[in-house]
Amino acid sequence: MEGGQSYGRVQEPPQKKVKGGAGLKRCIVSNIAFPKDKMIRFVVSPDGEIIADIEARLPGRGYWLRAHRDVINVACTKSCFVRAARMKVRVSVDLADRVERSLVRKCQELIGLARRAGQVISGFTKVEAWLRSGKPVGALLAAVDAAEYGGKKIWTWADGAPVIAALHADEIGLAFSREYVVHVIISPGRLAKNLQATAWRLEGLRC
Repeated sequence: MEGGQSYGRVQEPPQKKVKGGAGLKRCIVSNIAFPKDKMIRFVVSPDGEIIADIEARLPGRGYWLRAHRDVINVACTKSCFVRAARMKVRVSVDLADRVERSLVRKCQELIGLARRAGQVISGFTKVEAWLRSGKPVGALLAAVDAAEYGGKKIWTWADGAPVIAALHADEIGLAFSREYVVHVIISPGRLAKNLQATAWRLEGLRC
């Protein structure tokens, strides 16, 4: 919770303790396996520091945590990384904040890629027209602080479209080189799916 604003809107079914499985990774804090798109991978850097591997591509053994601020904080304070790695590692006290910032940058990067690919429309009027027309939606971005800009009404038109509510208007705006952007639609495709997964993790860091 930040400034009284709730970000996360995803409710999950109960999870069972399992060792693994297709597409599942075990959280080193809870020992519960979750889908990879709800997890964050960490690795040990060459100088012995725990760093987040947001795209899960860095070499070396990965240590997975559920994408929630409380879980990351517990991993830092309870020496979970040390036990998992079986070696001394450095863990930053602001690791959760660093992860949050990295996820914001990744969301902005994906929005930028979608813009350059011609897969984005923005602005209340254009987004409203798109939703009312029934055209397919890969992802609907609605700024967390949308109500401050008079954009709360857009939620009533989503009608089952995948909604992302993890970024502030100024954070979305940076991807457009503007002061703020409140509503964005991204066409269906890989970029929209990647943005959804990244934004879900960000919601977990901000709930």
